[in-house]
Amino acid sequence: MNDLILSGSSIKGTTVKTPLDEKIGSIKDLMIETSTGHIAYAVLEVDTGFLNLGSKFFAIPWQALSLDNHQDEVIILDVDKDRLEASPGFDKDNWPTGPQYDFINKVHAYYGYKRDKNIL
Repeated sequence: MNDLILSGSSIKGTTVKTPLDEKIGSIKDLMIETSTGHIAYAVLEVDTGFLNLGSKFFAIPWQALSLDNHQDEVIILDVDKDRLEASPGFDKDNWPTGPQYDFINKVHAYYGYKRDKNIL
């Protein structure tokens, strides 16, 4: 297995595309669960040309993203526009604060990923 270790700052701003090489947007930030050190979710900022949702950020489970082996600094999200548009997110001016376990669980369930049962 050829796992990489990347800094959070190197991921921030990385372009996110569909498997068909259509640009979705970029990674705005990574949200870390302080109790475990795991990435709770990536914050996706969608380009206005992809969806007309300029005021919303999308929460994407890290497991739903994959690095593109053929393009440097590109992450792939395999989800169609309708599904992404209906996915959990938050207003750009109103980021979640405090304990977010219900929100994080909703995000993971929406994309079909299970969270570690040992995490609160």
